[in-house]
Amino acid sequence: MFTKKWKTSERIYDVIRERSVKIKVSDGISLDCDIFRPNTEGKFPVILSAHPYDKYGQTEPIQVGGYSNVEKAIEERRRGTLEAGDPNFFVRRGYVHVILNVRGTGDSEGYYEFLGPREVQDIYEVIERLAEFPWSNGNIGTFGVSYFAMIALAVAAKNPPHLKCIFAPWGSTDPYRDMFYQGGILAGKYVVDFAKFLQESNTRVNKEFSRDELEKIDALLKDPDITALPELREALLNPEKDLNPFIVKILIHQLYDDFWRERTVDLEKIRIPSYLGGDWANYGFHLPAAFRAWDKIRAPKKLTIGPPYFLDRPVYQLQYEALRWFDYWLRGIDTGINEEKPIKIFVMGSNKWRESEEWPLPETKWVPFYLHERGILSEHEFWDNESSDSYFDSPWARGYAKYVTPKFVEETEIVGPPILELFLSTTDNEVLLSIRLLEIDEKGNERVLTGAWLRGSQKQIDEKQSIPWSFYYKHENREQLEPNKIYKFKIEIVPTANLFRPGNRLGLLISSSDPPSSPYEAGPTSRHIKRQRPSRITIYHDKDHPSALWVPIISGNIIGTYLSMF
Repeated sequence: MFTKKWKTSERIYDVIRERSVKIKVSDGISLDCDIFRPNTEGKFPVILSAHPYDKYGQTEPIQVGGYSNVEKAIEERRRGTLEAGDPNFFVRRGYVHVILNVRGTGDSEGYYEFLGPREVQDIYEVIERLAEFPWSNGNIGTFGVSYFAMIALAVAAKNPPHLKCIFAPWGSTDPYRDMFYQGGILAGKYVVDFAKFLQESNTRVNKEFSRDELEKIDALLKDPDITALPELREALLNPEKDLNPFIVKILIHQLYDDFWRERTVDLEKIRIPSYLGGDWANYGFHLPAAFRAWDKIRAPKKLTIGPPYFLDRPVYQLQYEALRWFDYWLRGIDTGINEEKPIKIFVMGSNKWRESEEWPLPETKWVPFYLHERGILSEHEFWDNESSDSYFDSPWARGYAKYVTPKFVEETEIVGPPILELFLSTTDNEVLLSIRLLEIDEKGNERVLTGAWLRGSQKQIDEKQSIPWSFYYKHENREQLEPNKIYKFKIEIVPTANLFRPGNRLGLLISSSDPPSSPYEAGPTSRHIKRQRPSRITIYHDKDHPSALWVPIISGNIIGTYLSMF
């Protein structure tokens, strides 16, 4: 890649492959890696990709996609762990690419920790060891998405001396909130699916449980919401079998406790240049962390949020951008990447990019759209004597409430995090809320834009860590709801970016279970547990209970939506 002012490293080298190289860390454990390097003498920058998955699939030749959309999404699910990138691309341009299995996975020794402190320390030590190899120039970077990005962000918070940059988009930073307990609701099916991914790499886990943990297992076996999923019940009945210990550890830590705190990235400590990002379909998995990391990292950084499609494996779409990043930070080549605005946002609907210096975008204004009777969502204040709507939720009928705006009169861009203020009661002592924002075209076709989740008993917000458009839920304890009492819920919906054409409408879907997902939605988006006790949920919307969706609008809607005979 080149322009009139700069060019990236040239493609001039052949590739040497060293399989199953062992790197020993300070507690005596040996970690297994494959090393790909230029076939010549000299010292080169090193790119590290660390993961818990099957190593052979990461680097063998893989057919580029080219499927229809649905076929592509299905194929992506089958090879979802292939996220290290193509080492040939980087090595041919003068980099060493090291792809390493974390402890307890593949041919690496020890027990798997799932992003625990020892795993992070391992990668810190590997980075410093890689700086000493004869073919290394001492400048280390990281590449990879999802787990690769998660471990990179975690080790970047430790600021190893030889780690000069990370390329870590599509990476969660808080596994409790991002991966397994969105809004405090367990993504039960995803826990099982993740364990299956680990099983492919012959993962070994510690199978010992304390007395306190065994007591928690017994209590969970009495929780119908969890045991309704057969795989979770089986894991609890046989906690030492295969990878059941991993599943059970996730289940017994239902609240944000020390187990999760030591696996949460301390983003404010990162001083390493960081490339962040995600895509709009990943709203239930990686996307919240991208904006969280952008807000808290105090180092040179970039943020790119792309179209709502998975990256084709092995994430080749990112490699030229990564090369520009690595050339700049690891080789001192001016590729122009730091002259560009740091934020690039793809706006669905217009299919164009917006660039910015800050997030949310400076032109954003949050406009309240109130929930009305007859399923209307409108800027109009409440009419006299408005009251409420209800839906039922039970194992036999999963109901919902739906509110839709009148047609947009003009092109309207919605970019940013919507906020839902919801007044609600339930006949139960608990409610599980699953929220979706929809675009509805003139023919009535619906498309999910984004969503949110919240367990009613875990709605407590830490005001000190919250801002008007972003709430930090504590998730440290549960306060059972009083049946039939009206509560106010403040729900941050994951950001989105969409251009609504004239005639299209915005929809809000409120339910207590995940609706059917599109094939592009990732991870736990539609895999949360469901309440097994029947209940009636009532949504209030009147002058004393002004339920409203606060919509982040950056252009259009100057005269607003309105009910019309035309």
